[in-house]
Amino acid sequence: MVINRNKKGTRLEEWNAWQLKTVDTDSDDKLDGSLAEKLIRRAESSLAVQTVIQHVVAVDNSDIEAIVRLPEGVDPAVWQCEHLRQLCLQLNQLVALLIPECLPSNEDCREMKAGEWQYLCAAHVSPQPCSAIDYIIHTLDGATALLNSSKFFPSRATVPMSSHKHFSSIARRLYRIFAHAWFHHREIFDDFENETCLYKRFLFLSTIEFQLIPEKLITIPQVFDMGV
Repeated sequence: MVINRNKKGTRLEEWNAWQLKTVDTDSDDKLDGSLAEKLIRRAESSLAVQTVIQHVVAVDNSDIEAIVRLPEGVDPAVWQCEHLRQLCLQLNQLVALLIPECLPSNEDCREMKAGEWQYLCAAHVSPQPCSAIDYIIHTLDGATALLNSSKFFPSRATVPMSSHKHFSSIARRLYRIFAHAWFHHREIFDDFENETCLYKRFLFLSTIEFQLIPEKLITIPQVFDMGV
């Protein structure tokens, strides 16, 4: 049995770099479709979609279309859910970089702003202003908790129809984290994006592959090629 997991002590450069295998490894070249589609056909775990996404990201995180395009035979709702889960995981890396710089004492960080836009934090009984870093942490914690809620997402293989509505609200709130970083911590944003291509992946998922965020709410200028 091949276990596609990051083992204890895995080196950073080997993170998520496992190979999904079958008994007949030579048959892989005979399979049609994208890398994600080939891997999906061979996977047998309830965590197959998450594992495939992590593997394709590890192969080439700049190949946005290969990572985000919905593979044949995969439930679109499960694909969205697992991508949002993975985005939350990786956004924690951006937050760790922002914490030393995104101080409530900074004029642009006293409240959650992105350029001229200002946002209220929904983590409270009623929405209220928060410092930018508190808003970012509350938002990421809330999105992670919701996506891992056994009430709203009880299975990794299917998503109840009643839970589909959460994808758009999660995506809109996560977008604000990217926007604050772009407008007010540009060097951190650029360095992180150059390394991970996470914003490109998020934007492709949310505006091209699925319509999770209306165009009018996209505040970051289209300053780079999406590669499609």
